[in-house]
Amino acid sequence: FHFVKLTCHITIIVVFLSLPPLHLSLFLSLSHCYALTRARSILMILYLPNSVKKIKKKQQAILIRSHKLQVSEIPKSVCAIARCGAGTNNIPVSDLSARGIPVFNTPGANANAVKELVLCGLLLASRRVHQGINHVIEVAESEGTDVAIGRVEKDKKLFAGQELSGKTLGVIGLGAIGASVANAASALGMKVIGYDPYITVESALSLNFKGTQLQMANSMETVMGAADYLSLHAPVIKGVTEGMINRQALESMRPGCNIINFARGELVDGAALKAAFDADI
Repeated sequence: FHFVKLTCHITIIVVFLSLPPLHLSLFLSLSHCYALTRARSILMILYLPNSVKKIKKKQQAILIRSHKLQVSEIPKSVCAIARCGAGTNNIPVSDLSARGIPVFNTPGANANAVKELVLCGLLLASRRVHQGINHVIEVAESEGTDVAIGRVEKDKKLFAGQELSGKTLGVIGLGAIGASVANAASALGMKVIGYDPYITVESALSLNFKGTQLQMANSMETVMGAADYLSLHAPVIKGVTEGMINRQALESMRPGCNIINFARGELVDGAALKAAFDADI
């Protein structure tokens, strides 16, 4: 095996499985992958070309991001697959398990990036920033730039929105991302109520309960009923979390509750959400 030292505290071990040496592109790829994954787990990894369809028959491992990997695309020579992210729903894990091929992931690798996007979503949902931008553009196009500039101060009251401080954020799923979101929201003065029946010791210890309004709930229903904003950070599990934001869940939420989903689209029943939106629930 070889050691690729990427930072003073991160080491990725590349296991060659007694194969011929790889090209220099492997190491260039690893450097790029670190920017995407910041992987802290041991990976058996092999350089992947731009197109999965170009995978050579002699390749022993696959590193993948968001491509929906099909069984037909996996050569018989592959011995391991690693995902640059936490979820593995785009990888046929059960089929690979039957073939004895391990699948690795990198939980927490993109936690900070997703946390920042969730905070952005919270602000966009609260302060009507994009509506204000669209309004100014429409006025400029219809009445001219000078008129639009003059209207900015006068019309800003139309897009005041509401402050996040004092509002309640419900967090479903308290893994590396959910816990990070909970702490950040708490720092903004929000009340945070979280739920995760499988929370790890590491995630529990990362939550900042001291001096904050952060509490744990015993059910998703409790979180949904208390939240002004609901942030989803759960994996998609058929019969459990798939479509968990359904008609019943939507009807149990507070009027005007904002749902922020940077996890998986399948967590939300799209038809039920559209029906609720159309009914102005």
